[in-house]
Amino acid sequence: MIYFLAVLAVSMVVTYLLTPLVRTIALKLGIYTQIRDRDVHSQIKPRWGGVAMFVGMIVGLAAASTIPYLEGIFADLTPVRGVFAAMVLILLVGMADDAWDIPWMVKLAGQVGSAVILVVHGITLEVMPVGWLGVGGPWVQAFLTVFVVVLTINAFNFIDGLDGLASGVAALGAAAFFIYSYLLTLSINAFDASNLVTLLMAVLLGSCLGFLPHNFYPSRIIMGDTGAMLLGLVMAAGALAVTADVGQLTEGFRFRNIPAYMPILLPLAVTLLPLLDLALAVARRTARGASPFSPDRGHLHHKLVDGGYSHPQAVLLLYFWSALFAFGAVSLYFVEWWIVTLLMILSLGAAVVFTLGPWLRRRARRVNRAAAEQALRERRLRQRRGEPAHSPYQPPHEPGPAAAEEGQL
Repeated sequence: MIYFLAVLAVSMVVTYLLTPLVRTIALKLGIYTQIRDRDVHSQIKPRWGGVAMFVGMIVGLAAASTIPYLEGIFADLTPVRGVFAAMVLILLVGMADDAWDIPWMVKLAGQVGSAVILVVHGITLEVMPVGWLGVGGPWVQAFLTVFVVVLTINAFNFIDGLDGLASGVAALGAAAFFIYSYLLTLSINAFDASNLVTLLMAVLLGSCLGFLPHNFYPSRIIMGDTGAMLLGLVMAAGALAVTADVGQLTEGFRFRNIPAYMPILLPLAVTLLPLLDLALAVARRTARGASPFSPDRGHLHHKLVDGGYSHPQAVLLLYFWSALFAFGAVSLYFVEWWIVTLLMILSLGAAVVFTLGPWLRRRARRVNRAAAEQALRERRLRQRRGEPAHSPYQPPHEPGPAAAEEGQL
């Protein structure tokens, strides 16, 4: 564990130190956001923060290659090269989009290309936990891999709308995935925890933690599509690569209740919030006849801000939801399922109350305001009829001695 934490620290420090330099370059080149109707921020923000995150991850991977304990990860460089090449492609596409706002079809082509690179280098969806059957032939695996990668990339891209939101959600997901992958590797070989998925989650977590101080509200730089798509790609690569590790497990572990379904349960839990936002956005835009990739102001974070939450409050609430699902899924590995279920029900109840709080308070205010307006109308109506101003069911207030004396004075 100490070696992975060291790599994490390297990625974090490099990203943290490099981000101000990237910010300066982006400002000089004019790579910054414009103020649009759908945006929450009211000031221009330099983009390309994902460049610093990319460098932090790559330096972390390079540092890992020098550690003897982790040399098993680099014994076969094919998957490592595949992840690196896919990251470079998605980085270039993201930088171009942040600079020139390229057409969505070009961006989608870049996403598909990065997924194809993973497939060519052997990172595919190999096995599903349901029945532990292989996923068809090579072409079926390739198609499903491309679908998963593009879906995850766009999910993280869609959720990147508030300062610190995408980087924080990705950090929470990477932390949960890191813990699971580390334990899964130890269950395969108790003497060797070196694993590519664990390493990817370590550098992903480190880069997010290094970028977050610059990106949390009020942010000085945003990651842009460069960073959001990079986060989705690395998260998808880890989720796909872990299916190959599952194939090495013993039969006893494979069918041992809930943990047997973790390879598919955890990726879904980690990306549940981004995927939900993506699904709602596609349904909303398709219903009005627009492109699923057309921007609007209907995302979950927009609804929270419009509903009454402040910018940082909305981000922290979405953090809470992400941590709830990600670490709730991981806890199934350690704790009895019924205990996890009970805690999840209580936590979900609290999350719902926190989320709906502003709407419930606004509804209560509207009800009280409507009641007051109705009472005022009834009082005026009675006055026009020459009736007493008070309700016949509520006697008028009798002034006390102090009020009487004040009237005499």
